[in-house]
Amino acid sequence: MTAQHEVAGELEVWIDQDLCTGDGICAQYAPEVFELDIDGLAYVKPPAPPGVEAELLTEPRSAAPVPLPLLREVADSARECPGECIHVRRVADGAEVYGPDAPE
Repeated sequence: MTAQHEVAGELEVWIDQDLCTGDGICAQYAPEVFELDIDGLAYVKPPAPPGVEAELLTEPRSAAPVPLPLLREVADSARECPGECIHVRRVADGAEVYGPDAPE
């Protein structure tokens, strides 16, 4: 794993598509992590090696690792999401650190 793909303190992100508004703010902040699919909803995608297209994780509650260089963008996406549907949690204990269920 290269430094570019190091995971931020073992954090992962997932999107609740039932609440997604399809606004696309997340894909604007971090297109390497979020993408709108043909249904107009946002999904996460795991880091991919350079030159390889990452596959969208379309199963409900699918989570992707948060690459360390993109932590700020992913956190900002969770804060700015109008649907409040982006959840960032620690892998170790499942505690939400950014998103609608994170402690203030």
